[in-house]
Amino acid sequence: MSIEARFNVRRSAFNLCIDLQLASQGVTVFYGPSGSGKTTLLRCIAGLERAAEGRLYVHGERWQEDDYFLPVHARALGYVFQEAHLFTHLSVEGNLNYALRRNPQAPRMDHTRREVIELLGINHLMQRHPNKLSGGERQRVAIARALLSSPRLLLMDEPLAALDRERKREILPYLERLRDELDIPILYVSHSMDEVSRLADHVVLLDQGQVIANGTLSEVTSLINLPLAQDPQAAVVIETSVADHDNHYHLMRLDFADGCIHTGLLNLALGTRVRVAIHARDVSIALTPSLDSSLLNRLAAVVENHAPAQHPSQILVQLRAGNTSILARISRRSFDELQLHPGQQVWAHIKTVALVE
Repeated sequence: MSIEARFNVRRSAFNLCIDLQLASQGVTVFYGPSGSGKTTLLRCIAGLERAAEGRLYVHGERWQEDDYFLPVHARALGYVFQEAHLFTHLSVEGNLNYALRRNPQAPRMDHTRREVIELLGINHLMQRHPNKLSGGERQRVAIARALLSSPRLLLMDEPLAALDRERKREILPYLERLRDELDIPILYVSHSMDEVSRLADHVVLLDQGQVIANGTLSEVTSLINLPLAQDPQAAVVIETSVADHDNHYHLMRLDFADGCIHTGLLNLALGTRVRVAIHARDVSIALTPSLDSSLLNRLAAVVENHAPAQHPSQILVQLRAGNTSILARISRRSFDELQLHPGQQVWAHIKTVALVE
């Protein structure tokens, strides 16, 4: 862990009170409903909002503690807002050059500048002005400008919120490249579960200024005592890799740490990392592997926990296959007839899996 953040922000109708250890790599998403404190937390980390009680260390460097407060301009961070906030009188190249002029490392940045432009796919936009760019293109330029400040931490406050569905689809692959290729932590605010599923390595779930869960994406999405599990679309997201192509049956095998699953064949090279969502509604539970079933995907599992579902006829069951958690939403009648209980060995039968894209 390289980011230690503790803040207490008191307002008349809101109180943010958090104490977090955040990962030094990948994307950590601050997720929760409107008013839960996501943006306030991000602004405290940036120094745009000073908490009366606060402590912040980034990679061992003190940014805030007791009476000490490192001003925003002295913090090695990049900040991407909902709106791109580019200089309209400058071209894309001019906007990037402005960032370089404000960066004391600029004389040594030429190689990094080329890498950033390539990473975000904006080389063909360099001579355009912001009013000639799509929303997704403007956000890519804004991200490039933030990266050219040589940040040790990249903050992104709902960068896709102002974009329509098509522009979001355009920019998401670039955000995935940032996650996979940058060696700096990214703190990302979102209220979209689709973005969380696609981008997050770690999730901090906030509600009314409090942290109610903090862990890896698969850990947080599998907890049955959270509002996420009650959603009709509740799903556990797991990381897999393409292990085999079955051209005869047009299937591909996806391997993960605790097993494998099969899905329809796609044009993906062996070894390609793929995130899949296993929806609770698509998981049934059996006491035997049921080899005479048409279902291809079955995993040996252990019952960990259970909780009431939203509808009184159903119940949520948390299963663990090795170290991988899975949720199943089944009828209460089936739960009772199978006499399910924690520690019981069962089989999870998965009707279908959805590639996260």
